[in-house]
This record gives sequence, C-alpha cells and structure tokens, in this order.
Amino acid sequence: MFTTVLVANRGEIAVRVIRTLRALGIRSVAVFSDADADARHVREADTAVRIGPPAATESYLRVDRLLEAAERTGAEAVHPGYGFLAENAAFAQACEDAGLVFIGPPASAIALMGDKIRAKETVKAAGVPVVPGSSGSGLTDDELAAAAREIGMPVLLKPSAGGGGKGMRLTRAESALMEEIAAARREARASFGDDTLLVERWIDRPRHIEIQVLADGHGNVVHLGERECSLQRRHQKIIEEAPSVLLDDRTRAAMGEAAVQAARSCGYRGAGTVEFIVPGGDPSAHYFMEMNTRLQVEHPVTELITGVDLVEWQLRVAAGEPLGFTQDDITLTGHSIEARLCAEDPSRGFLPSGGTVLALAEPSGVGVRTDSGLSEGTEVSSLYDPMLAKVVVHGPDRPTALRRLRAALAGTVTLGVPTNAGFLRRLLAHPDVVSGDLDTGLVERDVDGLVPRGVPEEVYEAAAAVREHGLRPRPDAGGWTDPFSVPSGWRLGGEPAPLTHWLRVPGQEPVAHRTRGHARVTDDRVTVTVDGVTHTFHRAGTWLGRDGDSWNVLDHDPVEASLGRAAHGGADSLTAPMPGTVTVVKVAVGDEVTAGQGLVVVEAMKMEHVISAPHDGTVTELDVTPGTTVAMDQVLAVVAPKEER
Repeated sequence: MFTTVLVANRGEIAVRVIRTLRALGIRSVAVFSDADADARHVREADTAVRIGPPAATESYLRVDRLLEAAERTGAEAVHPGYGFLAENAAFAQACEDAGLVFIGPPASAIALMGDKIRAKETVKAAGVPVVPGSSGSGLTDDELAAAAREIGMPVLLKPSAGGGGKGMRLTRAESALMEEIAAARREARASFGDDTLLVERWIDRPRHIEIQVLADGHGNVVHLGERECSLQRRHQKIIEEAPSVLLDDRTRAAMGEAAVQAARSCGYRGAGTVEFIVPGGDPSAHYFMEMNTRLQVEHPVTELITGVDLVEWQLRVAAGEPLGFTQDDITLTGHSIEARLCAEDPSRGFLPSGGTVLALAEPSGVGVRTDSGLSEGTEVSSLYDPMLAKVVVHGPDRPTALRRLRAALAGTVTLGVPTNAGFLRRLLAHPDVVSGDLDTGLVERDVDGLVPRGVPEEVYEAAAAVREHGLRPRPDAGGWTDPFSVPSGWRLGGEPAPLTHWLRVPGQEPVAHRTRGHARVTDDRVTVTVDGVTHTFHRAGTWLGRDGDSWNVLDHDPVEASLGRAAHGGADSLTAPMPGTVTVVKVAVGDEVTAGQGLVVVEAMKMEHVISAPHDGTVTELDVTPGTTVAMDQVLAVVAPKEER
C-alpha cells in the first residue's frame, strides 16, 4: 500500500478522498490555487502545495505543476477525484511516465471510453446494446445535421470528449440544428478542449440508470448494483438514489452483466460507471450511453447500500491487490438518496451564484452523511464547478430515506451564497418523485411549481426587525437609555406608528415594508410573528435563511436607485445576471440590433448565459471585452431604443 498520495483536485471530493486516506494511515497531499489557499481540503490534508493562480488552466489543469508537487512531497500515487484531469488519458500517462501510480484505469481505457464514438463501437462489439445514432468521428456540421435528419427529430447533440452534461443539446426542430450544433461545439471546446460531436436519437421520457463497476488487475470485475439518476436539470444530475424503483432483480442482473462486459471490453481497472438510458415503459430495453472512467459524484449512495468504500478499493486495486469479494458477496441493503448542493439561485433561473459563506450548518445524525468542501469564510467564486457539497441519507426503505433527506436539506444553512437546497427539498416532496414515477424531463416540466415566486412577507418582517435591532441605542454606564433615541414609532397622542423600511432582494422589486413589531433578534437568529404564525430564521448580516432557502435582504434608497438607472440608460442597460467572465462580444458601439439578438456571452461555473437586446435599437455603450471579469448586476452594454435615435 502507498505511504503518500497526492489528491489532484479540490472541494468536497478532495476532502472525501483525504478522509479515506486518513482512515488507511496514508499521508495526504493537497494542491491548491491562490483562490483556495484557505480552503477546507487544504486544511484537512497532511500537507499542501500551491500550484498556481486562480484560473484552473493555470493551476488544477497544469500537469507539469501537479507532477512537480508529487515529486516535492514524495507522493507515490495520484488520486484525480472527478472533474479537471480525472478522465484525461494524457495525465494518466504522464503520471505513469513520471513513475507515479495513477489511481484510476489505464490511460488506454480512459482514451477509449472518453471518445464516445469509439466507446459505442467497442461495447457494441462486446454485445452491449447502444443508442441509435451517428457513426464515425470528425463529422462536419452539415454531416451532423444530415445524420440528425436521418435519425429523426428530436435528437441529442453530445460532445464526444466530455461528460457531465456539458455541451449537450436537445434539439427538436430541424430549423435550429445548425445554431445548436455551433453552440454545442463552443461549449464542448470550452469544457474539454475538443469540439467533436455525435448525435443520438432522443428517447422520450427516458430514465438515466447507471451501474457501478469495480475491476482489479487480476481479471476480476464485479458490479455493485445501480443508481437512479433521472432527476436532472440541463442534463446535470441533481438527485441520485440506489437502488432504482424501476428495476426488478432480473433486469438488474442483465444490466449489471452488460456493464461488466463493457468494462472488460476496454481492459478496465479500478472504479467506473457504465451509464444506460432506459425507456420508462420498458426497462428491459436499456441502451449504453457512456462509461465514466472515474469515481462518480454520486458514489456515496452505492457505498451506503453495499458497505463498500469505493475510494478504499480504488487505492487497493491501484496498489495491485485483487478484489476481496466476488459478485455473490455483493448485497444491497436499504435505500440511499443523494442531493447535490450547488451554488445557484433558483429564484433567478438557476443562474450560478457566489459569495462568502457567512454562516454554515451542515446536516448530520442518524442515516445522514454530508460530503462537503465548505467552511465558514469559504469564498465561492465563478472559477470552478458550482457543486459545493452533497447531502446523502440512508434508510431501511425509500420512504424513510426521502423523509430524512428532506429534513436534512431543511437544516442546511449556507448564508452568503445562494444554493438550491430549498428547491431540492421541494422536489423530493413532488408526488411523482415520492411515487418513483421519474424521468429525465420531470424537473424541467414542473420547475415553475418548485420555485416560489416573490419573497414571503415574513422575510421582509425579519429583515426589518434586524434593521431596528441595529438602530437601538445601548444603555449608558448607569443603565439608562434615552427613550427618544429608541426607534419605537412613538408619537404624541396616538398609537405607535409602524416604521417603514425600503428593502430589496436581488432579482425582486424593492418594497416599502411596514413593521408589525413582534420580533426577537439574536446574533444568529431572528424570530417574527406574522398573522399569528411564528417564523424563525438563521441570520448573518443582511442574509436570512429557513428550510434550505435564503434571501439577501438589502437596504434600498429609491432616490439613489433612480439616479443610478438614469446614469446607465435605465431599462436600456444590460447587466450581468451572475458573476463570471465575458467570453464572447458579438457587437460594437454603433451597431444596430434587434430585440432578442445575442450581444454578449457571460460564462460562470462552466455555464454560458447569452445577454440579448431588450428591444430594437443601437448599441450606445459597451463596457466589456472578451476576458473581462464581471460582477452580478454590473452594466455590460446600453441599447438605445430605435424610436429615440
């Protein structure tokens, strides 16, 4: 077994790998960019090495700096986590060439399965069913469009080199094919450095089910059951569970055997996942989609139902040990569900968010596990993936697991950074989720009912109570307080007048809130009573949180806001909807544009957002260029309406 292992990743997965290294008595080495100098994974490792500035291309993706860090610290092996270089065959080969053990499959298996086109051809030859789609690599835009028309709409455009939903585009209309192909190529190039695409038939109401496999270097391959990953947004998994309510024992065995054959077909070694798309009405008709040649984000649900520590077995297999069990030894006990906690704001269309974690409370208790890279003071930026943590539960059955996860999410507090915790809690109470009637389109169909509109009255009441608490004077040395300095609303000859506070939540219209006066405020809590109902919030500065939801309630000055709008063209100004980086500028000052025309593209956390013209007009101001880093609500451009020219 190794004595020192370098973890070539960051955030929650680095913390998770370090936990198993510690349990096995193996020294851990963390790496960090300047943005992560005080990150949790750095503090929890035995030692840590700086590898560059904040940008991933200059730090976490620099193979030379990672190898140098391994050499400086005496590491014998490298664990890549997931993301970054985890599925990079060149990195795996570079580790081997440097005399390091890459804790993952051989570079040849990564290269083969990383090319979705070759992967489909390989597993198909091994007898694994595949989704109908285009054949051949390096297809031009016209060839992809022709293949799509031959398959029949709708189709799914997919990057050949990537995974995790990045660059995937569901296209229903032939007229949109060329535009969608261009967008998919751009996203694929940005995410994977390779814009090769393939096209596949879209299966209506599909379910996404994957099989966990483990293979050693002695010819042994087993599967550890399936994970249901059908609850997704924008092709990104958000809730995963094991086992799936869709599969019976016979189908589970058939899919498991297909996954084992897929692993054998590429000479696999270590932990990996074979992903299938399954028609909801006919689970026996499962199709291979791809193989992820790494540890999956959702691996904890498999660990909780099997009792197998997948990271430990990655290490043991990489060290040359044979698997310590056979297929007959694998049993599935109880039910486990995982929710991905991401830095995004559901109330603003799930745009990426950021900020400093001002207050943090992560759930624990019976059947609850939290894998997290967070700590109070953590700065969440737009530079890296938006996933912050995973809340995972286990129970004797699915209803128990659902209840435990909803309660765990309700108790999750990340004030300072908007997250999707409240949204996930509501999703887990959706009737179709509770019944197990899932498909990959469920979330998108019903998203409006899962995101509350507006801000509850009690939030403004709590914010106003915090303001008034801050205005109250402290007693003097003798314990006396001047009654005229107390903001009580007192007035001569009448009942106290309610105080009015102008308040604003980003993305919402400002309100003039009149307080009701029933509140109790402490350093980290505020309790208010509205219409006979008492509400308690966590608080940190201007932030309030409850049941997984949070609000940043700011003071609002109507006069100052009016002057600011006038200075920047009022409704004609286009602002950044999220903190990020400008990647594309499609216009120049003086250009005539039409309503809905894309002008600027902002990227944050690997997600693109197109800023479009609000009306026909002329670009009169353009404040950014490609590469500009922008803050949320920063003015990017101004478009003067056509009639005012």
